[in-house]
Amino acid sequence: MMDWHQHSEAIGFWAGALTTSSFVPQVVNTWRTNGHGLSWAMLTLFGAGITLWLWYGLVEHSMPVTLANALTLGQIALIAGIKLFKRGPHA
Repeated sequence: MMDWHQHSEAIGFWAGALTTSSFVPQVVNTWRTNGHGLSWAMLTLFGAGITLWLWYGLVEHSMPVTLANALTLGQIALIAGIKLFKRGPHA
């Protein structure tokens, strides 16, 4: 008999790996362009959504959701840092 919980966890890890790694080119692009093209409003809203997903993952004890969103939140923080320190706070 198949253990669907193990399969769903594997699917969750793969989904998280793909969506989190898809954000890496945005980090590279932000570095190259000093943050041009990304608004603070977008980063704030996206960061708030990712924070809520991270919280959800913690509450539900879902390692795939928690890990993927923690890593994505780190990338958002890196992008915000690039925008702030390479262009200034009003960029």
